[in-house]
Amino acid sequence: MKNFSSWLIAMFAFMFWAFRLVGTALYSIGKDFMFTPANMAMEVALLFITFICICFMIKRKLLAALIYLIAHFMYYGPAFVSHFMQIVDGTLPMDAYMSTLFELFALVLAIAAIFDVLLDKNRKAHPNDKKTDWFYKNKDYDRKLDERADKNNYRTL
Repeated sequence: MKNFSSWLIAMFAFMFWAFRLVGTALYSIGKDFMFTPANMAMEVALLFITFICICFMIKRKLLAALIYLIAHFMYYGPAFVSHFMQIVDGTLPMDAYMSTLFELFALVLAIAAIFDVLLDKNRKAHPNDKKTDWFYKNKDYDRKLDERADKNNYRTL
């Protein structure tokens, strides 16, 4: 992850995950928070899936970003569509607007994550780290040091 936008998406995803974790924990003990989970079992499963996917999205894995997108659209998508239709009709209760905003944020974040991984040019072009490739993949450096008289082990691998 070399782009600032990639770091921002990962940080927002992790902060949103932590926010949902706190909200779910508070809901499970009976405290009111800014939102109420639609399905407690699915929310807990989504929290585990999301955490694993965020960890792998940092490593630029396309499958993790795709799973993240699918899971969020399956969980937040139908609720967002129904809330949006209620907004259009003017029948959405006032306390549901915050949940609608969080659902929108989750969907936008998932779309941003998949596009960030898909459009990352360095993911396929340079899968290795440039900080160490000059040493471990430089044949001229190897020949120059191999011609020395001493037989020092200058490599760690």
